[in-house]
Parts: sequence; C-alpha cells; structure tokens
Amino acid sequence: MSGKATILLVEDQRGFRRIYQDVLTNDGYEVLTAEDGEIGWDLTKTKKPDLILLDLGLPKLNGLEVLQKIRADAGTRDIPVVIFSVASEDTEVKQALTLGASDYAVKGFQTHLQLLERIERLLTQRRTAAGMLVA
Repeated sequence: MSGKATILLVEDQRGFRRIYQDVLTNDGYEVLTAEDGEIGWDLTKTKKPDLILLDLGLPKLNGLEVLQKIRADAGTRDIPVVIFSVASEDTEVKQALTLGASDYAVKGFQTHLQLLERIERLLTQRRTAAGMLVA
C-alpha cells in the first residue's frame, strides 16, 4: 500500500465531520466523507476504503444498519469499522461489537492522538493479515 490509507468518515454532524476530516488529513490519510448512512454505504461499496469511522445516529440508514450491510457483503466485510459515536450505552457498544465492529470509540472521550493510534493499530492488523494471506 503506497502512502497512507483511505478512511471513510460517516458522520452527520458537520462540525464533527470537519474536525475529524482535518485531523485525519493532517496525519496524511486520504479522507472520504458521508453525511448519512446511505451515502456511507454507497461510498463503501464503490471506493472500498481501508477503514471506516462510523457514527451510530445517522439519517437514512443508521450506523448499525450500515455495519450490517458492510459485514454481509463479500467485497466489504473485511474493512475495519470503528464505531465513532457520542453514544456510550453498554447495549449499543455490545450490539455494534456483536455485529462485527472492529472497535468502538466515544466522541469527546478520545483525544485525537488516541483515535489516530486506534486507526493505525487496526490498519497494521489488516496489512499483516493481508500479507499473511498472500505469503
């Protein structure tokens, strides 16, 4: 993989979208954005990002519905998905992880550096797994 990875940020709140797009871009990632679940799912299918940051409370398709579609599709099921939401209810966390989320980060409780570290860890795991499959 040349350069940094492509990250899809699916977030309906413009302020959060702008902040995290800037953080990710400044760290060298290519960033795609979607303001609702339907656009997020379409971009996932067409662009096949390396990682997805997915809010739960989205219009059109909520985050859990998008996650289910990602995991059900053979072309997208291996993309790491970090649920990135203000929701911190144990039931929502458990449901997201049960549906196949790779990680869960609560907005406002993660520093930008902590989020970047989570992203890099997941991308490294994915690269390692892909390398092991190729070898």
